[in-house]
Amino acid sequence: MSRKKTVDMSTANPNHGSDTASSEADPVRGTKHADYQIVPFPPTQRVIATLQRFAEHKHMIHALTEVDVTTPRRVIHEQKARGEEPLSFTAFIAACVGKAVDEDKSVQAYRKGRHQLVIFEDVDISIVVEHEVEGHKVPMPYVVRAANHKTARQIHQEIRAFQKLHPTKVLPMPRLVQRWPSLLLLIGRVLLRSPFYFKRGGGTCEITAVGMFGKGSGWGIPDATPYSLFLTLGGMSEKPGVVDGQIAIHEYLSLTVSLNHDVIDGAPAARFIERLKELIESGFGLFDQEGMAEQTST
Repeated sequence: MSRKKTVDMSTANPNHGSDTASSEADPVRGTKHADYQIVPFPPTQRVIATLQRFAEHKHMIHALTEVDVTTPRRVIHEQKARGEEPLSFTAFIAACVGKAVDEDKSVQAYRKGRHQLVIFEDVDISIVVEHEVEGHKVPMPYVVRAANHKTARQIHQEIRAFQKLHPTKVLPMPRLVQRWPSLLLLIGRVLLRSPFYFKRGGGTCEITAVGMFGKGSGWGIPDATPYSLFLTLGGMSEKPGVVDGQIAIHEYLSLTVSLNHDVIDGAPAARFIERLKELIESGFGLFDQEGMAEQTST
C-alpha cells in the first residue's frame, strides 16, 4: 500500500504568507520586499496606455529635423531682461503651427469612412501641460481652439490660466474611466470614428515638449498617436552654423514632425515642414508683438 504524504505549503514555500500579510497591511501603497517592490499602476497612466490602442493601425511619417531657434530665443530672453513675463516657447511654436496649418489644412485631414476626408478650417492644437494632481506631476491636455487666429501671447496666456486651475477642474476624464479604462476603449471605438467628435474632444493636432526635461540635442518619436499631425519638441543645443556665409554659434531645436501617411503624401508633407521651419526661424509674430510693447511703453 502506498502511503500518502501531506505537505505543509506554508513551510514548503518560504514566501507563502509573507506576501499576503504585507499586501493586506497596505494595499494602497503596495508591498515592499528586500529586492523589489510592487506599487499600484497609476490610473492616469492606465488611461494613456488605453488611448495608445486607438492609433494602432495608422501609418505615420516621422520627420526628424533641426530648426535654428536663435532669433525667437533671443527675443524671449530680451523680454525677460526688460522685466516682462517671458513668452512660453511652446506657445510660440503653437502660433507657428497654427499659421503653417492654416496655409495647408490638408495636413490635419481626417478620414470619414472609406471614401471621404474631413478638412477642418480651425486649427485646434492640443498641448500637453504638466499639472500637479494628488502630489504627482500628471500630463494634462489643453486644447487651444482656433490657434490659427491667435497670437503667441494669447496662446501663452491661455496655457498659464489653465496651469493655475484647480486639479479637480482639469482632470481629463471622470474617475470612473480612470478606474476602468476599458470603458474608454469601448466608448472611443464608437465616438472616435467621427472626426467631428474627435475634434470636439481633442482638437485637430497636438504638440508635446519632452526637451524641457533634459539638456542637449535629441529627438522624441511618438510610438502611436490618433492625430494626423503631431509635433514633438526635443532638446535644444548650441553649435556652429553657417548663416549668410558666416560661421556662428546658433541654437538648434530637435523637432519631430509626425504626419498620417494615410491622408497626406510625402511631397506636401515635406513642403509643410519646410514652411513650418521658416516661420519658427524667422520668429513669426514676435516682432509685431515687440512693436506693440514699445508703443504701449511710450
